[in-house]
Amino acid sequence: MNNYPMRVLHVYNLHRGGGGADNAALATINAQRENGIEVETFVRDSRDIPLNLSGKLRAFLTGLYARDAVASFKQCLDSFQPDIVHIYELYPLISPWILPECSKRKIKVVMSVYDYRLTCPVHSHHYHGETCTKCIGGHEHHCFTQNCRDSRAESLAFALRNWVGRYFGLFLKHVDCYITPTSFTANWLTEHTEIKPEQVDVVPCLIDIPETTVNPAEGKYIAFAGRFVAEKGVDVAIAAARKAGLPLWLAGDSENCHDLKDADDIHYVTTHNAEELAAFYRGAKMTVMPSIWFETFGIVVGESMSHGVPVLASNIGALAETTLNGITGLLFETGNSEDLATKMRLLWDDDNYCQQLGAGARKHIQQTASADVYYKNIFTVYEKMLRRPAVHQSQ
Repeated sequence: MNNYPMRVLHVYNLHRGGGGADNAALATINAQRENGIEVETFVRDSRDIPLNLSGKLRAFLTGLYARDAVASFKQCLDSFQPDIVHIYELYPLISPWILPECSKRKIKVVMSVYDYRLTCPVHSHHYHGETCTKCIGGHEHHCFTQNCRDSRAESLAFALRNWVGRYFGLFLKHVDCYITPTSFTANWLTEHTEIKPEQVDVVPCLIDIPETTVNPAEGKYIAFAGRFVAEKGVDVAIAAARKAGLPLWLAGDSENCHDLKDADDIHYVTTHNAEELAAFYRGAKMTVMPSIWFETFGIVVGESMSHGVPVLASNIGALAETTLNGITGLLFETGNSEDLATKMRLLWDDDNYCQQLGAGARKHIQQTASADVYYKNIFTVYEKMLRRPAVHQSQ
């Protein structure tokens, strides 16, 4: 499929707790290597930051300007000489100050947008159980004044680094193309930033499609997979399962799961790798995605669908786009455990409907997010961008 040699440098800062964004970046890199693109990576890992005052100070300073990372990045550009630099998360150990170095060398930059960092310092537009958009339009100070991180020092650091990025135009002036996994996220960027619609391409996240599917009607529990944080709506899922009188299994990594306790109806599972997570999905009758923030795609939704397991998802943001109501699963009112309980009971009691939605889920994800489809879409974006004048030349 690759008609000529292409060199792509992928740049990302791994999150301390992992998650879908990290997995999506790694999946992209693997797909490109398998399809003949010459790939190099420039990576930093937030787990390398000590959980003490010294570590927090380091994260604060590098979030504003990561001197060592910028110097190393310049050397990487000069040695690898990429055609394209593909960036993901850059905070806190890389910082967007690497981007002007690409412009100096006339290298095109693509950014995969897997959160709302460009319009919200804490990336989620979520504050104490509610949607918050106060920081949009150059008002990052709200992150500090309302203490979004529940730490004045961290809230100040997050507000400052977003202000620096916006004030100096580090993204706007040096990123040529933004790739979002859903139309909702694309529209959000163009409506709430100065990014132009022609700079944004929608490419759903790559989902590994297993060779075989399962019969979800034989599933023994309702599955939740993800980080155990407030915006993911874990409490909503637990409340709904108890109201419906159904078993709920929750899977997370060992760091977030080790101190959680089982109950008669709630069971916590530690998944250490992709194989264990796949087995977790395949044992479920349905997967629940009860997020109370917008999400940008919801990797869990795609992963569950790939096994033929239907999804119950909040009717909010990108989730209302990735879960097709009545085709791949069911949508429920965001934060409403009563509505979720009703939908849980409906699928649990109707095996035929559960199988129908599971088959629809599998078909949909194969058509929109398989490796072949994803690679074709991402390569098309690269080719189009290489023909387009650089953003720093047109401003």
